[in-house]
Amino acid sequence: MDRPFSTAFSTVVEQTVPYDPHPTPDPGPVRVGLVGAGPWARTMHARMLAAGPETALAAVWARRPEAARETAEPYGAVVAASFEELLDRCEAVAFAVPPSVQAELAVRAARAGVPMLLEKPLGPDLDAARRVADAVSEYGVVTQLVLTKRYHPATREFLRRAGEFEVIGARSCYLHGAFRAGELATPWRLEQGALLDLGPHLLDLLDMAVGPIVSVRGSGDPRRWSELTCEHADGAVSQASLSGSVGLDRARTRVELYGPSGELTYDTAELDHEECWPVLRREFAAAVRSGAAGPLDAARGLRLQELIAMAAGGV
Repeated sequence: MDRPFSTAFSTVVEQTVPYDPHPTPDPGPVRVGLVGAGPWARTMHARMLAAGPETALAAVWARRPEAARETAEPYGAVVAASFEELLDRCEAVAFAVPPSVQAELAVRAARAGVPMLLEKPLGPDLDAARRVADAVSEYGVVTQLVLTKRYHPATREFLRRAGEFEVIGARSCYLHGAFRAGELATPWRLEQGALLDLGPHLLDLLDMAVGPIVSVRGSGDPRRWSELTCEHADGAVSQASLSGSVGLDRARTRVELYGPSGELTYDTAELDHEECWPVLRREFAAAVRSGAAGPLDAARGLRLQELIAMAAGGV
């Protein structure tokens, strides 16, 4: 005998959707505070964090209150009167400031137990970077690096393929003309040059695609052109050219791997960098909620800064 429709329906519901007497409330987007109100903070950080749905821009603090207001107002974020107030208003903090400022404030955020979205380089020099990484380790806070290209699907596919490719030599470059003029020609970039600013991106790709770098020799003037020779753990050798002072219409990042089976190439010329931001935002929010950092954390930032110091003759 057939059961009434209502009885059959309730049976299906009971079997497929178990009753939870204590449902976990949705925590909503991660409330992120932004430190900085310069061009990179406005064009990338604020816009990305406010876009959601995984994050929300909760507050902005900068040493110039008027700049902080201009950055916060389009997204309805609060302007914090101090760094401490910013930490009180957010669950996590993102940095878009010069390396020397980040290195100082990141240690304070770590002591407060606040997860951090960190820019590269971690600090202006290796000692400052170590202080950041040590504080992160001591206080057990979640961190993530804004190594932009690593969040693009094409980069991840290249690195996956590189893991299956025998490399005996590699050539690479990261070149643009942003240091010549414009908003990104900031004092620290003009003083330190491409090695500190662009070097982390390219060294990260070579370290992952070719194999762990064991030594780096650098030559040239970082404010004009730097040339790096890297030796890798398996005996492969790679070259890296860096400049922010050449007359190019758009930035050029290219990695060429060579081995017995031929060539494997990565080129950002046709990549849409807007594809990076949703991935970065999603993975940062997931790390904050889970309390577990991914591989692109402060320890990775310290590793890259060690390589930069090696290239500069600092170790």
